[in-house]
Amino acid sequence: MNQRAPGFYGTYASHKGYATPEIGPKQVRRFDAEIWEPARCASSHSFLEIGCGTGGFLAYLRGKGVRRVLGIDHDPALAKVMPEAARDDFLCRDVWEVLADDSLGRFDRIVLLDVLEHFEASDALRLLQSLRGRLAEDGRVILKVPNAGSPWGLPYQYGDLTHRTAFAPISVRQLADAAGFAAPLLYGQRQGSARRRFTDAVVGRLLSWALLNPPEIWSANLIAVLQVKP
Repeated sequence: MNQRAPGFYGTYASHKGYATPEIGPKQVRRFDAEIWEPARCASSHSFLEIGCGTGGFLAYLRGKGVRRVLGIDHDPALAKVMPEAARDDFLCRDVWEVLADDSLGRFDRIVLLDVLEHFEASDALRLLQSLRGRLAEDGRVILKVPNAGSPWGLPYQYGDLTHRTAFAPISVRQLADAAGFAAPLLYGQRQGSARRRFTDAVVGRLLSWALLNPPEIWSANLIAVLQVKP
């Protein structure tokens, strides 16, 4: 992570209120829809999660039958709240050290959820470029960032003082292209109950009709699936 705000990272555990995540049917359906299906994941794939946080996605992967899973994060306090299913998959280590360690091999899927916004743009580019060397053949990178191209995404982006770069759909495409990836599959994260998602979609369509320059994606968070250029 970007360490230019060490005071804020030093209090991240208390600020975020780390707790062991529960991975029930609702969370499984969400990860299925947001990541597993769009990124064409399979239980035979190997996964690296950068910035794994409290380990919810790692535990989800274990529940899907994935055998090779590695989650890294820079905060040692996270080890205390990791779900039991993901405890052995967590490594407290600097991301640049991990990516330089050839002994770790390559991965079919590399996941960054709410991570890239913590880097300066130049470091985000360097990170994505480094990930290319860690991808297996036909590998994919999946990332989620606050959607600064939508007014709904601004509280997510500016609600954390450790965030360094704001991303909109157009800048995610720019970053992917500069890092050597093909045009990404981009879509919004769908949150809330079915009723709330329906209401959100109706309001988005109405505003898109009424405004001269509506956002490309209204959702508060963006998800992108990247593949290396052929």
